[in-house]
Amino acid sequence: MSPDAALPYVEDVGQLVCSAKGCREPAVHALLWNNPRLHTAGRRKVWLACDAHREHLSQFLAARSFLRDVVGVDELAESHG
Repeated sequence: MSPDAALPYVEDVGQLVCSAKGCREPAVHALLWNNPRLHTAGRRKVWLACDAHREHLSQFLAARSFLRDVVGVDELAESHG
């Protein structure tokens, strides 16, 4: 991840759920992405993923060259600690 790309801050990662359509499983991965046509280089949008959907969501973003990094959701809480 680039040094100017700060992770978004989340206080309670236990409340986060997977971003996959219809999934209500707890999120354990944060997929950091941006669309270079719409977002500045340092901006990071976040999709959340459970273990079962991490690969599918990562492939979707990577196919569009949007995926920048994948981190654990616990790193979202630590980013402002």
